Amino acid sequence: MEGKVLPERLLPLEGVFNFRDMGGLKTRDGRRVKKGLIFRAAELTGLTAGDIDYLKELKIRYIYDYRDREEAALKPDPWIGHEKHERIAVNGEDRTTAHSEWDPETFYKTFTRENFTQIYAQMPIQNASYQRMMSLVAQPEHNFPFVHHCTGGRDRTGVGAMLILKTLGVPDDAIIDDYMVSNQTLSAYHEEMFEEASQYISGAALKCFEDGFLLHEEFLEASMQSISETYGTFEHYLNAEFGITGHAREKIQNFCLE
Repeated sequence: MEGKVLPERLLPLEGVFNFRDMGGLKTRDGRRVKKGLIFRAAELTGLTAGDIDYLKELKIRYIYDYRDREEAALKPDPWIGHEKHERIAVNGEDRTTAHSEWDPETFYKTFTRENFTQIYAQMPIQNASYQRMMSLVAQPEHNFPFVHHCTGGRDRTGVGAMLILKTLGVPDDAIIDDYMVSNQTLSAYHEEMFEEASQYISGAALKCFEDGFLLHEEFLEASMQSISETYGTFEHYLNAEFGITGHAREKIQNFCLE
């Protein structure tokens, strides 16, 4: 499943990781997400001149950044064309949870799969970043084609992608399959992290980190379960968190699906 997804939906860019078209996924009612409308990515600083020429053809209108201030200052987003840029930190500007702002030694020595799962459970509830992002999704005629991204394009972006795809009616199992593709597209990124981790931990602790930090279905499932436990239904969540009514959701679907 994942192997088939990669060649078709991973954009042929040289300077960035994990830049993927979210189109092509099938919804419960038999329609498909249109290609060329919604993209997810890792940080964009490394885009080459050739990459930017390629992306200009996509006529992107909006780049939305989930990173915090310091992450974005270290690796700012380049301009592709005349698109709008906006950044609201998923984990807040106080640097409480974004990995790059933690002391690396503390991060690697204290990381547990259970704690990371808990971060996922917290992310989609009353989060100003996702509230703003979904307000842009609610007006696709003005804001699409659209790119949303964080540093690796896997955790914060993974939750954002889940919210968009669930809004469009893509089944949960297909959303999780799409999420797990990042383990392939980010293999080099993960290797860099594991190399850094090896400066602080070794042996069984390093192996535990390597296994735990890769994406696991239970991470995104924790976000989905948190929504269900807090709001009962996804429909109620959309309305309560984002003001997206049934009629508004139908409008988004009609724009984004074929």
